[in-house]
Amino acid sequence: MNTTTYIDDCRPLLFNVSSNGLWENLESPDVIFGFSLPLMEIQILLIFISVVMTHMFLRYIGISKIVSYMIAGLIMGPQLFDLREKSSGKLSLDPMLNGNAPLRSFSACGAIMFTFLMTLKTSRRVVFNSGPLPIVIGILTFIVPLVVGFFFRNILTDNISHHIPIKKGLAERSVIIATQSSILLPTITYFLTELNILNSAFGRLALSASIINDILGVSFIVLAYSLGTYKNISHSTAYVDLIAMIMFFLFVFFVVKPAVEWIIEQTPEGKPVANKYIHAVILAVLGSAVYSTGFHMKSLLGPVMIGLVIPEGPPLGSTLENKYEKLTLNVFLPISIAFSTMRCDIMRIVYQLDEILYNIFLMVLTIVLKMVAGIAPCLYCKLPLKESIAVSILLSCKSFPEIFLYESTLDDKYISQATYSFLIFYTLINSGIVPVVIRSLYDPKRKYICYQKRNISSLKQNSDLRILTCVQKPENISRAIAFIQLLSSPNQEHPIMVTVLHLVKLVGQIVPVLISHNKNSKQRINNSYIHTANLAFTQLIKESFDSTTMAMFTALSHENLMHEDICKLALDQTTSMIVVPSGRTWTIDGAFESDDVAIRRLNISLLERAPCSIGILVDRGKLLRKGKRKDIINVCAIFIGGKDDREALSLVKRMKHNPKVRVAVVRLISNRETDSTTWDYILDHEVINDLMDSETRNNIAYTERTVTGGPEVATTVRLVAEDYDLMVVGRDHGMSPLDFSGLKEWMELQELGVVGDLLAVKDLRSMVSVLIVQQQHHA
Repeated sequence: MNTTTYIDDCRPLLFNVSSNGLWENLESPDVIFGFSLPLMEIQILLIFISVVMTHMFLRYIGISKIVSYMIAGLIMGPQLFDLREKSSGKLSLDPMLNGNAPLRSFSACGAIMFTFLMTLKTSRRVVFNSGPLPIVIGILTFIVPLVVGFFFRNILTDNISHHIPIKKGLAERSVIIATQSSILLPTITYFLTELNILNSAFGRLALSASIINDILGVSFIVLAYSLGTYKNISHSTAYVDLIAMIMFFLFVFFVVKPAVEWIIEQTPEGKPVANKYIHAVILAVLGSAVYSTGFHMKSLLGPVMIGLVIPEGPPLGSTLENKYEKLTLNVFLPISIAFSTMRCDIMRIVYQLDEILYNIFLMVLTIVLKMVAGIAPCLYCKLPLKESIAVSILLSCKSFPEIFLYESTLDDKYISQATYSFLIFYTLINSGIVPVVIRSLYDPKRKYICYQKRNISSLKQNSDLRILTCVQKPENISRAIAFIQLLSSPNQEHPIMVTVLHLVKLVGQIVPVLISHNKNSKQRINNSYIHTANLAFTQLIKESFDSTTMAMFTALSHENLMHEDICKLALDQTTSMIVVPSGRTWTIDGAFESDDVAIRRLNISLLERAPCSIGILVDRGKLLRKGKRKDIINVCAIFIGGKDDREALSLVKRMKHNPKVRVAVVRLISNRETDSTTWDYILDHEVINDLMDSETRNNIAYTERTVTGGPEVATTVRLVAEDYDLMVVGRDHGMSPLDFSGLKEWMELQELGVVGDLLAVKDLRSMVSVLIVQQQHHA
C-alpha cells in the first residue's frame, strides 16, 4: 500500500511500502530503502547478522544469546553504525513516518507477545505452596530499598543538572529507585531456566519471591502513572483513566475469563484448541495493549491481565505456546531487545558522568539494600550462606525485560538519555555475569549428595525395599508392573514400598508441579492416561501380595529438568533404587522400533546426580509376555566385579523370595585373574562367599565361567541370555582384569555400560530383557 500525506506547508510526503526491488532505479539502487518494507528487511537482516557473529564467539565462554542480542543493538547503535539515525529520514520528512516506525512497531509487538506468553505460563499457585519465606523476601526486597531510596532522593538536589528542572530531576531519581526496587518475573524465570534450576528448591524460592515483588512493583508503577496524569495532564483525565482501567479489569474477569473457560470446555481432551479461538485470544491481547496505551498506562498492562486469566497448561495455554513461543523468542524478541538497545549511547555516560553520578549512587544503594533484605530472611530461616547470597543476587539482577521498562520511561521523558544508556549498560553486564556467579555459589547437584547409604547392598536382611519407578509413556506401565511383580513376596518379612512417578512433559506452563495421588490430596489432574495408569497400579496392589505397598505421584516438568523431580522424590521417599525405562523400544515380535533421545538424556542426568542406586530397564518383550501368562520367570545376574555388580547381585537376591521367580548367578572369571588386595576385590569375594553359604544360596543357581577377554565375554553373555527372561548386570565392573577396550569402541548406548549394551543392541536376535544397575555414587 502506498499513501500520500500532507503537513502544514502542503508539501506531499510519499510513504511507500513496497518497491520493485533493484529495478526501481538502476542508476541508484539504494532508492529502494525509501520504501518501508525493504528498509525494515535490511534493518532486521543487519540485526541478525550482528547477533550471529557475536554469539559465535560468546557461546564458547558460556554466555547466553540474550547478551548477543544486546551487543548487536550496541553495534547497530550510535557507537558504530547508528542504524536508527541513518534510517530516520529514509521514508518521509514527517517524524511520525520516519524509517524506524515499522521496526519500532515490530519491536513493540515482540514485547507484547513475550510479556503475554510469560504471564500465561507462570503459575500463580507457586506463591502459596512455598511457605512464608518467599512472601517475606518478596515484600522486604521491594519495601526496604524503596523507602530508604526515597529518603535519599531529595539529598544533594544541587547535583541535578542545570539543563533540566529540579522537578524532572527528582522524577528521574524516583524512576531509578522504583525500577531497581522491583523485580520483573520474566527476568527471574529467564535466569532460572538458563541455569536449569527452575524446579529446584532454590528456584521455587526465588520464583515465589519474585512474584510477590512483581505484584507490588506493578501496583506501584500503575499508581505512579495515575498520579503523574493527575498532576501533569489534568484531574479529569486521571479520573477518566482510572474509571477506564477499572472497567477493563471488570471486563477481563467477568467476560474474558468465562469466555476462556467456555473455550476450554469446548475442546476435546488431548486435542489442540481451534484456530479461530487462538486468533481471537491474540487479537484480544493486542487490543488490550492499545486500550492500555490509550488511557495513559503501559501497553504491557493489558497483555499481563489477559495472561493472568488464562489457565496455564493444556489445552489453551499449551496451544498458544506451541503456536507463538518459538516465533516470539527466536524472531520478535531479538529484534525488540536489539532495537531498544540501539538507543544506548555509551559516550553519553562518559560526557555526562557528573550529571548522573548521584543517580548511579541511588542505584547502587537500592541494589545493596535489596541484597541485604534478601539475605536476612534466608539466614534467619537457616539457609546456607552461599545459597542465601545466591538468592539475593538473583533477586537484585536485571535483564532484558527491564529494557522495555527503561525504554518506556525514556519515551515518557522521565529519564535522560545518559541515565538510560547507563541502565542498559548495567543490564548487559548483569545478563552476562549473574549466571556465572550463581553457578559458582549454588550447585544443584550438591543437594543430592546423600551421606547415608541408600542402596540395596546396605539394607538389612528383613528391612523394606523402597523402589521408585518412573513412567513416561503408556507402554511403560505394563513394563513397570512386570518388574514390580518380580520383587513381590508372600513373605511379610520382605516388604517392598513402591513409589510410582508419572513424568509428563510440561507445555504452556513455566513452573513444574508435583502432584500426589493419595486420598487426602487436594490437587487433581485431568488426564485420562494418568487415571488409567493409576487404576492399573491400584489393581496390581489388589492382586499382589500384602507385603507390597504403593504411592503414586505425577510430575509435570520440562524435559531437561525431569531429573530434578525424580531425585527430589527419591530423597523424600528414602528410596534405595530408581528404576527408569531405557528409551529403546521393540515391537511385540522382537523387532527394533525406536530410540527416545529425551529419555536417554534423562537417564544420563540421573546417573550423574541420583541420591541412590539406579536401574535402567531395557524390555525386549519376553519379560512382559511371561508376566502376563503367570509363568515362571527366569532371572540371571552376571557378576564380573565391582560395586555395580554387587548391587545387581543384591537385587536378584531379593527376587528369590518370589515363588514365581527362579534366580541364577553367572560369574565370569578371567583366566589371568590373580590374587589382589584391593578393597573392591575383597568385597567381591566376600559377596561370593556369602552367596555360596547354604542358607543364602537357597533358590539361587550359581555357576562360574572362565573367559579370556572382551570378545569371549560378549559371546558368553549372549549365549547365557538365551536361557533367561531377564538379565541383571552392573553398569561398571570396577578393577576387573578383563579387557573391555575393544567392546567399548562399539558401544551404542554409553549409559548402559559394556555388558548392558551388548544385550541392548539393535541387531541382537534375542528377546531377553535387561536391567542395568549402578550403585549409589555418593554415600
